[in-house]
Amino acid sequence: MAGIAVVTGAGSGIGRSVARALAEAGWSVALAGRRLAPLEETAEGLAPERTLCVPTDVTSPGEVTALFDAVRDRFGRVDLLFNNAGTFAGGGTPVEELSYETWRSVVDVNLTGAFLCAQAAFRAMKEQSPQGGRIVNNGSISAHVPRPHSIAYTATKHAMTGLTKSLSLDGRPYRIACGQIDIGNAATDMTARMQTGILQAGGGLAVEPVMDAADVAATVVHMAGLPLEANVQFATVMATAMPYIGRG
Repeated sequence: MAGIAVVTGAGSGIGRSVARALAEAGWSVALAGRRLAPLEETAEGLAPERTLCVPTDVTSPGEVTALFDAVRDRFGRVDLLFNNAGTFAGGGTPVEELSYETWRSVVDVNLTGAFLCAQAAFRAMKEQSPQGGRIVNNGSISAHVPRPHSIAYTATKHAMTGLTKSLSLDGRPYRIACGQIDIGNAATDMTARMQTGILQAGGGLAVEPVMDAADVAATVVHMAGLPLEANVQFATVMATAMPYIGRG
């Protein structure tokens, strides 16, 4: 199954990898992110008639509405949202030193932004004919267990799990499926520090293994390609030897 996909945070990292993999699998893809230039870099080499770049601040209700309006104007419907935009701002800052402004910025992007995009996708999927679609939320290993000094990121990723479950339940009458992919140590700019040594729960530093972001993208493509009668509710995709099983 292929159709019309919206990918947020599509200008880099996992979002870029997933967007390109979806396009290669036959999807038409709307690329959303804060800045146009990185979106255009993601779109290089993709079929122009099946690609749309829409600069979007996911924390802005108006810009999110405009994103989904643009997608429907161009492609007619929305079949998939990969809810991926996120920030690790404040990571490495002890809880007692984390500023309110940083806390709020992480909540605004990781939780409120994810909600706004999911809400807009849900509305489109409910209204369109044929009805339905799929939302895949980007959780994290941190939706299960925290890293030291990551309270804002960890709290929002735990909240993402609640968002996923509620969307999955509320979407049942409308053929809207929702699942979550929890990713551990995909090789992106965000995880570069893991290859130089990162703080562990026991207080020491350790270099952690990473995996290719393409392996994450392949999993999202699989989840997206299922018929709406089937759903991957939760998937964990991680570097095999990363310290998650037994973390701490």
